[in-house]
Order: sequence, then structure tokens, then C-alpha cells
Amino acid sequence: MAHENYQSWGRNTHIERQAKAWHSGDLNNATSSLLPFGNGRSYGDSCHNDQGLLLDNRAHSKIISFDASVGEITCEAGILLCDILSHISPAGWFLPVTPGTQFVTLGGAIANDVHGKNHHRTGTFGCHVERFRLERSDQPPLECSRQENQMLFSATIGGLGLTGNITSATIKLMKITSIDIEQQAIKFNRLSDYFAMAEEADRNNEYSVAWIDSLATGRKLGRGLLLNGNHAKNGNLDFSTTQPLFSVPFTPPISLINGLALKAFNQLYYHKQQKREVISHAKCSSYFYPLDGIGKWNRLYGPKGLFQHQSVVPVENAEAVVSSLIKTTQTAGHGSFLTVLKRFGNIASPGFMSFPREGFTLTLDFPNFGKKTLALLNDLDRITINAGGAINPYKDARMSADTFKQAFPDWQKLDALRDPAIMSDFWRRVTQ
Repeated sequence: MAHENYQSWGRNTHIERQAKAWHSGDLNNATSSLLPFGNGRSYGDSCHNDQGLLLDNRAHSKIISFDASVGEITCEAGILLCDILSHISPAGWFLPVTPGTQFVTLGGAIANDVHGKNHHRTGTFGCHVERFRLERSDQPPLECSRQENQMLFSATIGGLGLTGNITSATIKLMKITSIDIEQQAIKFNRLSDYFAMAEEADRNNEYSVAWIDSLATGRKLGRGLLLNGNHAKNGNLDFSTTQPLFSVPFTPPISLINGLALKAFNQLYYHKQQKREVISHAKCSSYFYPLDGIGKWNRLYGPKGLFQHQSVVPVENAEAVVSSLIKTTQTAGHGSFLTVLKRFGNIASPGFMSFPREGFTLTLDFPNFGKKTLALLNDLDRITINAGGAINPYKDARMSADTFKQAFPDWQKLDALRDPAIMSDFWRRVTQ
């Protein structure tokens, strides 16, 4: 395979990353450090290895077996989640956990231990991994599960690709009555209203997530929409990969995500729903993957890209901390285009480096305006860490080593199990 550009989704540096595409089985022959690469949907540098090479897995995307009687599928690690869904949905099965984009590889979903809108019910993606095959440079290929090579199994789930190259994996699936979602949208006027509803929403629904108007101030601070969802009973089991309505053809010279655009979007999105509560029928793609409808939407943030900041804070002080995070962005003169708030449950991941933990998680994204954006992100880190929270590594491109180590005290366990031939820019930055 020819050299090509490998950028993260954040595109927040000017480096045009060129990498040779290596293939499974080549770890022993590498002349410099390697890093497994999925589909480049991480926002920061966890998928970068500028001092070495990338191991591109996208050519390895076959379905090896699917047992529809028990809901178990084994695939090569380079397969996209959308291709798994297309294969399993006609038999009445669904991914037990799906992130906000369908264009993530199976290996990437495991390495980042992704989460979805139903963490309170099903935990992280890693909770549903039965086993996987791991290639390392220092030993023969290994079968890893809860019973076999347990430490590597635990380190690899959420291990950011550092323990070896996942070549195939088996996951358990979730039985469904329809691919469609019955959605309940509840408008709330302030942040405290959301927190008053969150626990009951989780208890009564498979999926729950809130959109927040990041620009609302005063008594309206944190107003938004709570979007609850459950699989419909209409029997529709035909999953179709979202085809973009349009694609952003080029990167504009400046960010189009500016103050006027943000204000207009937030006003429109909040006020389009006239009633306080609306029950509607939603297509799978519009509920789970709304941004997949716009091809290469990250170009809208301009030539300097974007930063995404995802934090999780404990339940006890979550309302005050989330309020502080939102106010801090406003004081800094930044607005977040897509601000998402949801509740993580108490289901522990089998991966000891997994980001989700019981609490509330807030996701903010900002155009990269240089020093003032970095200063804001440092302030958000400080608020989060002081509250006993953590920053999501695969959304990050700049947190300090101290911030990382406070949030992930088991990082040395992962470093001890890291494949000696594998390294990433993220791991260099936060550990070395």
C-alpha cells in the first residue's frame, strides 16, 4: 500500500502525517516503533506515531463467523462498526455499545473502550468482548480473554493500542426488536432540571443523552434537550450505513464555527421543539450518528482544526462542576458547537485504563484559536482534576503528564505490559 496522509479527526496540527502501511505479522521486522491504526477517528495524538510507523489494519476487515442463535460474532479487527451492523441487524441483533460514529474499527473500539448512550445499562464496549487475538513483537500470537492471558486482556481494553496489534475479536451482541428508536425529547430550562431528571431517565430508558446550549447564561445556564430512547417494536431490522447528505469539499481559510453561527444553531436547535415533551420515531442513524450525515464535517473548523474536551466527574458534585465548566468556556469567549452531557453508570469495565467511571460526562468542542484555546483547555482540566474526575485520552491532544497520571493512576501497569515495539505520540507526551 502506498504512503498516504494519516491525520486524527481533530486535525489540530499543521503536520501532514505520512506513514507506511504495515500489515499484521510485521511487528518483528519493524525498523522503528509501530502503532496500530484503525480509522483515524480519535481526536488527538493517541493514533499518531510521528517518530515511527503506523500499522494500518483497514485492509483486514472480514467477518470470520456469526452465530445468530446466541448473538456472537468474530471479525478481523479492521472492520468498521457499520459493516458489523449491516451483517447482524437482519437477524435481530445490535451492538451492545456504539459510539457517536459508525466509522470506527472493531480494534479501535476495543483499544479505546468506547462508550455510548447506554453506559448505565451495558457499560463500555469492552464489557462485551469475549476474546481477541493479539500479535506482539516479543512472543507468538496470543489468545486473550477473561480466562486466558487475563492481564493482557485487561490492559488491551482501553489500552490505546499499546499492548500489541489486535487482529481479530469476538463480541457478544444485543437482541433487538427493531433498528429504529422510539425517542422521547424533553426540553429543560436550566442545568438543575436535567440533574433532577437524569437518574429516572436512565432507569426507564435504554439510551439517554442531553444536548446543552453552551451559550445560555444566567438562570438559563445549561438549558437543553434530554433525548431518551428505546428500540422500537415495528420490526424494522434493515440497517443502512449513513450516506452523507453532503460532504464538506474543502477546508475553509477560517473556522466557520464562530460566535454568530453558534448562536444561531443553539437558538434554532433549542426552540425548534415547541412542546416540553415530544415522542417521535427516529431512524437509527439520526439517533446514534447524527454527524455522520455530513461528510468530513471536521473541515468546518478551519485549517487549525478542533479540540474536543471530554471529562467525567463524580456524581456527588457533578452539577456544580459541570456548571463551572460551562461558565469557564463562556468567560473565555469560547462556544462549543456540540455540547453533550450524560450519566455513566457503575458497571466497571474489564479494562483498568478505561475512561468511563461512575459520574457525569461532559463533552465540549472548540475551534483551535491557538494559545487562548489551550489556556481554556488547561482551565477545564484543572476544574475536572480538582473535582476528582478524568479527561478522555482518545479525545485529547494536549493535556499535561500530571493531569493524565492523576486521573489514571494505573498507567505504569499499562507501560509494563506495553509491547516494546509499540509507541504513540500520546504515550510519549504523558509518560516520558
